[in-house]
Amino acid sequence: MLNIIPESHKEILAIHQLITEAFGQVKVAELVDIIRKSKNFIPELSLVAVENEEVLGHILFSQIIIETPNQTIPSLALAPLAVKSSHQRQGIGSRLVEVGLSKCREFDYPMVIVVGEPAYYQRFGFQTAGKFGLRSSLSFPDEVFMVLELQPAALRNITGIVRYPAYFQDV
Repeated sequence: MLNIIPESHKEILAIHQLITEAFGQVKVAELVDIIRKSKNFIPELSLVAVENEEVLGHILFSQIIIETPNQTIPSLALAPLAVKSSHQRQGIGSRLVEVGLSKCREFDYPMVIVVGEPAYYQRFGFQTAGKFGLRSSLSFPDEVFMVLELQPAALRNITGIVRYPAYFQDV
């Protein structure tokens, strides 16, 4: 049976290997390692999909900020989401996103930002961030830079810049 649980120390190496395999490079796995050591890491929002003690997937939500002309809003970035190649297209990624977003709501964050495949993330309610007047501190094509409100009307009258920590620049 597949379980979605917060990562523990014993899964860190498996997570690193999974992400390296899923993205075909080590940079994204190194990003997770850096986030894990940062003040933006929220242990309860680094989730693994485990079956028979094998890590099949991982999702990480970490804190970022949105700077508006009048305020700074703490928010979350979803990055990365990875599923073991031999287990893709079996709903594991969707389960990770659904459980992860539910946990994010428990932490009372107003929104989640993701850079990813629109056809995939739109089914969870993500929309193009530019539509709401949000821009990124990093360069992403508009169609892959998306946001999801976790609280009703969280994006009402919010325009500004999503500020990613510097460690995101190298990925």
